[in-house]
Amino acid sequence: MKSTITLLDKGWTFTQLGGGKGTSDGEWIACKHFPTSVHVELRERAVIPDPFVGLKEWDVQWVGEAEWAFKTIFDVDSETLSALDIDLIFTGLDTYCIVELNGNNLTETNNQFITYRVPAKKALKVGSNELVLIFPSSFIKGRELEAQHGKLGLWNGDSSRLHVRKAQYNYGWDWGPVLMTIGPWRSISMHAYNSHIADIRAVVNVKEDLSVRADLTFKAKGVATGLKANYALLTADRKKILSDSVALKDGEGKTFFEGKPGVFDLWYPVGYGKQPLYTIEVTIFDEQGNVIDVQGKRVGLRRVRVVQDELEDQPGHSFLFEVNNIRIFCGGSNWIPADSFLTTHVNVALLPNYGLICHSSFQNDAEEYTFDVFAEPSFNLISELGILVWQDFMFGCGQYPAYDSFVASVEVEAEQNVKRLRHHPSVVIFAGNNEDYQIAESLKLDLDYDDEQSDFRNTSFPARFIYERLLPAAVSRNSEVHYHRSSPYSGFGQITTDRTNGDLHQWNVWHGSQEPWHNWDILAGRFVSEFGMEGYPNIRTVDYWLEGNKSERTNCNHNKADGFERRLELYLIENFNHAFDMESYIYYTQVMQAETLASAYRLWRRNWKGRGKEYTAGALVWQINDCWPVTSWAIVDYFLRPKPAFFTIARELRPITVGMTRKEKKVFAHEHKAAEFIIDTEIEIWGTNSGLVEKSATLSVTSFDLESEWTETWTKDIVLAPNASTELWKGSLSGQPTRTKLSDVPKPIVVSARILDGDAVLSRYSNWPEPFKYIHFPSVEEAGLRVTLAGDGETIELSCKKPIKGIVLDVDGDDVKWSDQAIDLVPGDSQKVKALGLNGRTVKARYLGDGST
Repeated sequence: MKSTITLLDKGWTFTQLGGGKGTSDGEWIACKHFPTSVHVELRERAVIPDPFVGLKEWDVQWVGEAEWAFKTIFDVDSETLSALDIDLIFTGLDTYCIVELNGNNLTETNNQFITYRVPAKKALKVGSNELVLIFPSSFIKGRELEAQHGKLGLWNGDSSRLHVRKAQYNYGWDWGPVLMTIGPWRSISMHAYNSHIADIRAVVNVKEDLSVRADLTFKAKGVATGLKANYALLTADRKKILSDSVALKDGEGKTFFEGKPGVFDLWYPVGYGKQPLYTIEVTIFDEQGNVIDVQGKRVGLRRVRVVQDELEDQPGHSFLFEVNNIRIFCGGSNWIPADSFLTTHVNVALLPNYGLICHSSFQNDAEEYTFDVFAEPSFNLISELGILVWQDFMFGCGQYPAYDSFVASVEVEAEQNVKRLRHHPSVVIFAGNNEDYQIAESLKLDLDYDDEQSDFRNTSFPARFIYERLLPAAVSRNSEVHYHRSSPYSGFGQITTDRTNGDLHQWNVWHGSQEPWHNWDILAGRFVSEFGMEGYPNIRTVDYWLEGNKSERTNCNHNKADGFERRLELYLIENFNHAFDMESYIYYTQVMQAETLASAYRLWRRNWKGRGKEYTAGALVWQINDCWPVTSWAIVDYFLRPKPAFFTIARELRPITVGMTRKEKKVFAHEHKAAEFIIDTEIEIWGTNSGLVEKSATLSVTSFDLESEWTETWTKDIVLAPNASTELWKGSLSGQPTRTKLSDVPKPIVVSARILDGDAVLSRYSNWPEPFKYIHFPSVEEAGLRVTLAGDGETIELSCKKPIKGIVLDVDGDDVKWSDQAIDLVPGDSQKVKALGLNGRTVKARYLGDGST
C-alpha cells in the first residue's frame, strides 16, 4: 500500500466549554479558517473587539483563561483503514490539549513547539469519525506549575511563562501585547501507511579546497522487510544530476555522493555568489516494485565555520562567519513573530515579503528570536535569497526550570526542530537562548564560567543544564550546525558584556547607561547581535490603532517599553528642536532612529579591517518587524511600512560605502593652565568594500558653509581593499577656523563625501555638525528644495541650493512604496527616488529646518 497523507482541514467547529462570553453552552460555531486560533475566530464574528485597537487588548484577557474545544468529523474508507498503521499528525497544538478520537483519549500535549504523531488505527472506523481537541487554559496551567515548582526571575511577561513551552511573547513583551492564543495553529493530517520514509539526513562536508562529499541516510518506518530504495539529486529545475539504488537494512539506507571542486554549485550568502539549491529525493518500493513513499529535502552545499581566532592589535577573539572560505561581515536584523495570531498575518503572505525586505536592504543575516514561525516554504525562500539565519532556541529573557518533565519535553522539542531546520543552508548557528545568561549575571546566580563539568540542575541556575548539556548534544547528534550557548555569550570565561569575545547585545544606547548614539564606535563588540532605537511607525499605522481618533494620538498602550516617554524625549531633546504635534513627533523620532541605526552600521563596518583585524564582524539591529501596530524598535511596522531607518540601514549595507567622523581636538598651550588652548576639528574618512577584489575609484569631497556661499571641493584617487574597510583621508575640517575660546561658535560646515566610478555614484554620505538643535538652518527659500516628477509618473528627482538634512517624502491618502527615505541632499548631487503607487498625487517633503515646527 502506498503511503497517503490526508489533510484534516475541513468542517471544523469550536466552542467555549461550559459556555460564556465566547459561545453559549453547547453551541458549536463553524471555523472560518484552519489552522486557526480562538481570538481570530471570535474577532471575525465581532464577539470580541479587535485587540490591536486602542485599549481593547485588555477587554479580551478572559479568552486566554477560558477552556475551549475544536472538533471535526471526517470520513475514512475501508481501503485507508486496511493500512497496517494509521497516525494522526498534529504539527502545532497551542499548547495544552487533550486529543479525543471517537471518544477515545489519544494523547495529551503540553508543548506548542512539538509535532505529535499519534497512532490512531485502533480508534478509527469506516465512515464518520469525530476528532475533538480540548484546550485547557495555558495561563492557568502555567500558574499551577509555578505554584508547584517555584517562581523564577525574568524580564517581560508573567513569570509563569517560564514553566510553559508556549510562545513566550503571548504573555506580553516590551514590544507586544498580552494575548494568550489557543487552538490548532498548524496543520492536522491523517497518515496511512504500511511503510513510509521517516527521516532523510544529508551530512554535507565541503572541504577547504571546496570539494564536496555528502553522506546520505534515510530511514523507513513500519514494515521494513523487502524494501528497496532509490535516491536522486535534482537541480532546481528537476534535472537529475545523480541517482542510485540503495538496499535497506532494518529500514535504513546509506549512500553518498562526492565531487572535486567545481563539480557542484556551492551556495553563497547574498552578495558573494549564487544560491543554488538541490533536492535529495528518496523513493522506496515494495518487493513487487510498487512505489510506497516519495520524499525530498532541499539542500545547499556550502562550507560554514564560526571563526573565533586571536586578533592583531586588540585583545580577545573574533566572532565571525566564514562561508566557502569567505569571511563575511553580517549586516542584518532580528526577527520577531509577524503577528500575535500566527495563523493570519504570517502564514498567508507576509513571510516571503519579510524575506524580500531583508534582501532589498542588502541584509545578509537575520536572527530569529522568541518563536519559530518560519514555515518550510519560507525557509526555502530565505535560502533562495541567500540570507543567513541565526536561530535561537525558544528560551528568552528568563530563568527557566530544569525539573524532569520540563527537560523531557524540551529534549523532544530540540530533536524535532534541529532535524526540521538542519538541511537549510541558510541556518548557520543555533543559540541556546536569548539573554538568559545576562539575567543570571544580574541576579547573581550560580555562574562559574570555568565550570565545564557540573550538571547544574541543583544550582540556582538550573537551565544551564539545558544550554550546556541537553541542547548542544541534540544539535551535535542531529546536525552539523554550530551551537552557541546563548545570545549574547562571550566564552573564554568572560561575562556577557565583554566586548572582546563572542557576541554582544549593546543596549547602552536606549537602555543601560543611555549613551549618545555618537558613541557607537566606543561601544563596539566582536559581533553585535542586538542594538536598537525606537521610532514611531507611519502616521497611518498610528491612526489605525486609534480608529482615526486624532484626539488620542498620545495613546501609550501601543508602546510597551518601560520608560519610553523619558527615553524618547532624552534622545530627542539632546539632538533636535522638535514640536509635539503627532505628525512632527513621528517625524523626529523616525529621523532620530534613522540617524542612530545608520551611525552604528557605519562605525562598526569600519571595524571590519581585513583578515586578523575583524574587530566587529556583524551588526543585527533589534528589530526588523512588529507583531501588531505599535511604536517599537522595528524598522518595518506591522503593515510592512518601512520606517526611514530601514532606508538608512540599506544605504550602509551596500557593497561599497563611504563613512566619516568629525571630532574636536583640544590642545592646551601650557601644561598647568586651562585658559589658553586651541580647538581643532578633525575629519576622518573611510570606505568599505564587501567585494572580493580591490576596487579603484574616486573619492569626491565637497564642503559647504550653511551660513555663506563658501564651498570647497577636492578629489582623490583611491583603492578600496577587498572585503574590508580602507582608511581614505584624515585632516582638519576645511573652512573651520581654529577656535581659541569656548565662546567661539563653530561654523556649520557640512561635508559631503562620495565614492565615484566614473560618473556613477557608488556611495554617498553627508556629515553634519551635531547636535542638530544648534544649527541655524537655511530658510526654505535659501535651501531651494526642488521635487520634480519624471514623465513615467513614479520617478522623483530631488535637488537643492543648500544642503538639506533628513528629507522624508509622503502623500495624502494611501501610502506609497518609496525606494528611499531620510535623504541628505547637497547642491550639485541630485538624487532620484521611485514612488510606486503615486497615481498623480502631490509629493510632500519634510526635512530639518523646513519651518514646519
